[in-house]
Amino acid sequence: MARGWESKAVESQQQDAESRKQTTITKSSAQQTRERLLLDRTRILEEIQRACDKRLRGQLEAALAFLDKQLTDLDTTRT
Repeated sequence: MARGWESKAVESQQQDAESRKQTTITKSSAQQTRERLLLDRTRILEEIQRACDKRLRGQLEAALAFLDKQLTDLDTTRT
């Protein structure tokens, strides 16, 4: 009878470990997404500074607003 309880405890520990592992993977994926968005944002800002055409600047500013919205959404889902 003791073996039955031990195997249940081991099974529970394995499930807990798997759950923690999945949480870690999700966090690192979210962090990678955030870093990619920040790099894209930096690139867009640099392109805005170089842009001479008003239409191009408008498109870049729209892209910047879109990236800012994605970053905001990502931050609100993390907290």
